[in-house]
Amino acid sequence: MAEQSHPGLRWAAFLPSAAAERSAGILLILYTVGIVGILMPIHPDFILLTPLNLLVSIGLVLWHHDGWERKTVAYLLLAYAVGFLAELFGVQTGLLFGDYAYGAVLGPKVWGTPLMIGVNWVMLGYCAGVCSNALLGERSFWLRGTLAALLMVGLDVLIEPVAMAYGFWSWEGDTVPLRNYLGWLAVALPLELLFAYWHPRLRNKVGVALFLLQLVFFASLLISEKV
Repeated sequence: MAEQSHPGLRWAAFLPSAAAERSAGILLILYTVGIVGILMPIHPDFILLTPLNLLVSIGLVLWHHDGWERKTVAYLLLAYAVGFLAELFGVQTGLLFGDYAYGAVLGPKVWGTPLMIGVNWVMLGYCAGVCSNALLGERSFWLRGTLAALLMVGLDVLIEPVAMAYGFWSWEGDTVPLRNYLGWLAVALPLELLFAYWHPRLRNKVGVALFLLQLVFFASLLISEKV
C-alpha cells in the first residue's frame, strides 16, 4: 500500500511557482555575495559564515519539498548519519578518503569532524538526486541513482582545491588522492540509489538551482585561484 503523506506536511505542494523563483533568487544573491565576500574579502572571518550558508540553503530547498512522507524524513536522517560517520571514520583512520584534517570553517567538531559536514551530505545528496530525476525522468532508479552519485563526485572535483585554499580542510602533502573520489562514490552511490528508489517522481526546482549554484560558486573560486 502506498504511504500517505501527513496532511500537516503537505503545505509545500501548494506553494506557487513564484515562491520557488523567489527562493532561487535568494540563493543566487546569497552565493553571489559569498563569492564576492570571499574574494575581496569583506572581512577576514567572512568565510566562517559557511555553516549559516549551508543551513539557509538546505532550509530553502526543503521548504519546497513536495509531498513529505516518513521515508523522506528517514532519508534525510540516514544521509546525515551516513555522511557524518563516513567523514568521522575517514578523519580518524585515513582509510576511506585518505589522510586529511578539518579546519575551523565548518564550525564545531566531534573527534575532528564538523557536525555541519553531515548537513552538507544531506544537501548535496538531495540536490543531486532531484537533478538526476529532472534529467532522466522515469528511467530506472539504478540509472538515476548512479547519475546522481557521479554528479556529487563531479562537484567534489571542484570543491577540493577550493576547500584546501580557504581552510575548509587540508590534505597530507597538499594533494587530493584518487582514493578520495572513490570514497565519495562509495558513500554517495548507495544513498543516491535509495533516494532514486524512494523518490522516483520528486521534482524540486530550488534543489536543482542550488546544485547549479554550487557548481558556479566553486568554479568561480577555483578560477580565481588559478588567475
